[in-house]
Amino acid sequence: MPSAVIAEDEALLREDLVSQLARAWPELAVTACEDGGTALEAIEAVKPDVAFLDIRMPGLTGLEVAAAAAELSPATQVVFVTAYNQYAIDAFERGAVDYVLKPIEPERLAATVKRLKGRIASGAVPDALADIVGQLRAGLPAEPKRPPLAWITASAGKETRLILVDDVAYFKADDKYTVVMTAEGEALIRKPIRELLDALDPQHFKQVHRSTIVNLRAIAAVTRDDAGRGTLRLKNRPETLAVSLTYMGLFKSM
Repeated sequence: MPSAVIAEDEALLREDLVSQLARAWPELAVTACEDGGTALEAIEAVKPDVAFLDIRMPGLTGLEVAAAAAELSPATQVVFVTAYNQYAIDAFERGAVDYVLKPIEPERLAATVKRLKGRIASGAVPDALADIVGQLRAGLPAEPKRPPLAWITASAGKETRLILVDDVAYFKADDKYTVVMTAEGEALIRKPIRELLDALDPQHFKQVHRSTIVNLRAIAAVTRDDAGRGTLRLKNRPETLAVSLTYMGLFKSM
């Protein structure tokens, strides 16, 4: 049975794509994800035949997921879901990837499914994906930039703290809360990890695990075990942080 992973942060669009795929490709087993991090973990676990990736998502974008997935699951065919048309046509038409425009039209999706079936049947492996991702990044229209989050109001027992984001070593999901860990100790906020990723400065904060975002400036050292998993040693905290294998590809420069 062929399989697919969908990454789309907008619920209605995600549900629409799932429904349309059920009609256009009834035998396809679909795993639907609401963000790039979850999709990347699903790609690693499932090794799907196809990944439908929204180019722009909070946290890991579709382009970042595609770049990492090229190593985790080289045979996975990539289809980008985008609201843009002309900027990337040349890259798409090289044939290594496909695209569908929002809102998705059944005729376009049917044509994409036909091409995907042909590639899967022939055993074709996507080539030059890294180059195509680079072209897409270069041509992507700029989004209006919002200032990254600078301060956080967090609870520590009966006390409410105003914490400078630069002083945070890492954020860690904990049930209904997110733990904010600094050199002085921990505090709690209700903002989920997924929303934090969209608000933090991506130059300094990276997701290293489904439940953990780390401040790169708080890292003292990175080690890798024989299986490729990583461990982060922090400058001002005694504990270490695990980096799941899924995210190690995002930290090659470290």
